[in-house]
Amino acid sequence: MLHFPEGFRWGAATAAHQIEGNNVNSDWWPREHAAGTSIVEPSGDAADSYHRYREDMTLLRDAGLDTYRFSIEWARIEPEEGFVSRAEIAHYRRMVETCLELGITPMVTLMHFTVPRWFADEGMWRSPKAADRFARFTELALPILGNDVDYVCTINEPNIAAMIAGGEDPANLVAYGLPDPDLQVADTLLECHTRSREILAGVGGIRSGWTVATQDFQPEPGCEDVAHSYGYPRDDWYLGAARGDDWVGVQAYTRTIIGPDGPRQVPDGVETTLTGWEFYPLALEHGVRSAWEKTQGVPVFVTENGMATADDARRVDYTEGALAGLHSAITDGVDVRGYLHWSLLDNYEWASGFRPTFGLVEWDKETFERRPKPSLGWLGSVAQANGLTVR
Repeated sequence: MLHFPEGFRWGAATAAHQIEGNNVNSDWWPREHAAGTSIVEPSGDAADSYHRYREDMTLLRDAGLDTYRFSIEWARIEPEEGFVSRAEIAHYRRMVETCLELGITPMVTLMHFTVPRWFADEGMWRSPKAADRFARFTELALPILGNDVDYVCTINEPNIAAMIAGGEDPANLVAYGLPDPDLQVADTLLECHTRSREILAGVGGIRSGWTVATQDFQPEPGCEDVAHSYGYPRDDWYLGAARGDDWVGVQAYTRTIIGPDGPRQVPDGVETTLTGWEFYPLALEHGVRSAWEKTQGVPVFVTENGMATADDARRVDYTEGALAGLHSAITDGVDVRGYLHWSLLDNYEWASGFRPTFGLVEWDKETFERRPKPSLGWLGSVAQANGLTVR
């Protein structure tokens, strides 16, 4: 058995807009309903986790997992500029308290892609007020965090956010060819992150960081410079910017081969997932090693890793391979604090709708009845043993 460090965290992750339902004041809601949109379907009720979060957390706990990463929705907390919903702050505080009641460690994400409509209308991350807006939102979130939330993620995948913030068609976010990031937006996101961390540092016990979509850019022979030029503004810069943070989140799913002209499409005959990504479990190990190197030794948290598939047995196969690689990195001295699977629930996968199923738990589209998959029990058994038996 491959044993993990004492105190290693095991859990799963979600994002508010992808599971809550009816986030009508979010900037994504009008995108979903716009005439001629490339988004295949609206989020609608999603998984109704806004009302069923206790049930979802209980499934996680009963499986043997101990950590739940979830996001809070800025558009619910501040649906109009300057109007603060005390009821929504109380709602998210109840989520934290439910985690603690169930013996679950909460990791709270402040911004997981979506923002209020009014902020989007103002220019979002291009607004000269963006850093002030996000700092104020961080302050609004403090009553949710209280003095008993240990881990806070300020911004989810700022590298992807820099690609979609300018109105980039989200349907273009494919594994083999990512749009050019807006470097001004990247700088603004870093300023937002820094300001947020300064506020959070005033609360005892909070350890904060941001999460990066590590995309495992692998050069063909002789294409190392091309891979660096392509990968640095899409990946490495954000890892380097996390130097000095309390931790950095790695979110790894697949690899991208870089040829002389840039990213290659996944070749014919290679197993792919429901998102069209190559089945490549080693992406996690490579992402973790890259984060450790680029941050110069900031502790790593795996905040997302998983596979979109209708074949749950392949989900277990993928996760087993990913965890074996993760263990190898830990054995070589990389300080990894925990592993959070994406996702706890089948969810709304943005432009792709509900078809790509990443969840450890499925649910009925009419009744919202939860149905745990075998992969949830399998991951829970790994967590309870704090070790992996490789078949």
